[in-house]
Amino acid sequence: MSKSSEPIWWSLFAAGGVVAALFIPVLMIITGIILPFTLTGEEPFVFERIHGAATHPIIRLLIFCIIVFPLFHFAHRFRSILVDIGLLKIRPVISVVCYGSAIFGTIVTAIILWSFS
Repeated sequence: MSKSSEPIWWSLFAAGGVVAALFIPVLMIITGIILPFTLTGEEPFVFERIHGAATHPIIRLLIFCIIVFPLFHFAHRFRSILVDIGLLKIRPVISVVCYGSAIFGTIVTAIILWSFS
């Protein structure tokens, strides 16, 4: 039996699907509907308030997961589509490009989030 990296990509694919299906719509409702129409009297989108929340380590981790997991979901889905439409001969190249772009996006996201203070 040969070793395969397929379970790693499938787990990242599944995590990206969960994040895209469950958490992104909730964040859209919170930031697009609930926060702008709050009746507390204070402005919801003040720089100091957003900056204070975004610099908290747990919020940074959540932002990282919300960005990174859908990248891997897209990479796996796009690779599967390209292979299914008949580009089987260049499957290794497609895998490197798709997963490489997701890994590159992960690195860029980590650099931006951890340099942001």
